[in-house]
Amino acid sequence: MLDPFPPPPTWLQELVTPWAERLHLYSLPYHVHEVILAFGFYQLIHSYISPWLSAVLFPRHYPQLPKRTQLNWDIHVVSFVQSVLINVVALWVMFADEERKRMNIDERVHGYTGANGFVQALAAGYFVYDLIVSILYLNLFGIGMLFHAISALFVFSLGFRPFVNYYAPTFILYELSSPFLNIHWFLDKVNMTGSKLQWYNGMLLLVVFFSCRLVWGTWQSIVVYGDMWHAFKQSRSMTHSPFLDGVSTNAPIFKLGEGGALCTDESCLRANAEISQFAHYFTDVSLPQWLPIAYVISNLILNSLNFYWFSQMIDAVLKRFRQQPAAKKEAGPLPSKEPDYILDAAEVLEKEQGYFETGDGAELNIPATTTGAEIAEAGDSVKQRNLVVT
Repeated sequence: MLDPFPPPPTWLQELVTPWAERLHLYSLPYHVHEVILAFGFYQLIHSYISPWLSAVLFPRHYPQLPKRTQLNWDIHVVSFVQSVLINVVALWVMFADEERKRMNIDERVHGYTGANGFVQALAAGYFVYDLIVSILYLNLFGIGMLFHAISALFVFSLGFRPFVNYYAPTFILYELSSPFLNIHWFLDKVNMTGSKLQWYNGMLLLVVFFSCRLVWGTWQSIVVYGDMWHAFKQSRSMTHSPFLDGVSTNAPIFKLGEGGALCTDESCLRANAEISQFAHYFTDVSLPQWLPIAYVISNLILNSLNFYWFSQMIDAVLKRFRQQPAAKKEAGPLPSKEPDYILDAAEVLEKEQGYFETGDGAELNIPATTTGAEIAEAGDSVKQRNLVVT
């Protein structure tokens, strides 16, 4: 499927092309305007829309928050908007991009479609915003958020080579749990900690996190590892075979899409042709060894974090079960508080994942000049929940 967004101005494309080629990001000039516009859109939300709209919608809460919490609120608003937007776009591309559906194993590694590039550009624009915020507020948000921004921007930039461009919308679906994570955080800040709404949101958060990050993410990681290994072996065998001198290493990779012969309009023909649009850049050049290694390492780190975060959530639930027998022995039967299990787990996930993605741990880094009211504002919401009557 062709890029649904209008093409960049010629002058911008020509300006970016030389250094994009030096960095081997050959498809970036076709999407650089989308990266810039996405960054500008998220920065606009952070600097203007969120402060204004939040004060209008939550006049009793947002203006009363400490400045550091207002900053974190605005970052969460951007994160919420970004995750909803890019998930919708990614799902649309996965269902609507017919050329993507017909890609073979080699095309999934080396192929390209404009629609997949559009998804990458939206993600890259957000991670540029995330990187700038992480640098500007490094003392506040810490090294974890900066590391996440750098690694995420690096991995998604690889797609502009293009490399595993096919998997851009696939792994973006990790973000399906992010809207619920942000809602959990917002509910804490508007004094709805322990509410029914937060409990139902917590249930959705845990189910979606487990489904999209652990089940879907692990399965797709295994698939992409297999695709990269196949492409790596094939490129090595082609470049090292004395019987294939003069034969392009990408000759067996690209084929006319199964629907190409059935095209009856120009856009269909162009969409099929663009799969191999950047093939000439790696003619007679084997797949760099560092490329799949870097991708696998980054993916393993992210997957390990996901499993670690989920283990912490399970531990929070088990702690609640371990505490109940002791309490019953001392005070007799206690009323059941099942929602606490869900809220405890959601709280752990919000803090663990939020440390890397939105710098949530910063609110616990209280300077000496902070007032008592501000310290209370940054308190642990699990403690707040113990005071809530449900």
